[in-house]
Amino acid sequence: MKLVAVTACTTGIAHTYMAQEALEKECKKRGYEIKVETQGGLGIENELTEEEIAEADAVILAVSIGIEGDERFDEKRDEGKVLTMDPSVLLKDVCSVIDQAEKI
Repeated sequence: MKLVAVTACTTGIAHTYMAQEALEKECKKRGYEIKVETQGGLGIENELTEEEIAEADAVILAVSIGIEGDERFDEKRDEGKVLTMDPSVLLKDVCSVIDQAEKI
């Protein structure tokens, strides 16, 4: 399975990077490919390309603020392949979030 994600929180520090780490760890454990873009205190890091988004089986947006480039995910939204939640929800149960991504 191939996933892409964006993490962003209001302060752009703790939850942004904790969510990134949680996603990467869980995907590695399951043998899934994931690329996580962070939009934090340092700006956009590890920016997703249009090609990476198009090739993804699902998109996870763990965001508590509006993100730059949100329109990049419109096509995936139309396909029902975007999960959106607050980063704190993802951090409480990352396994459940990945399980949901598998089903879409």
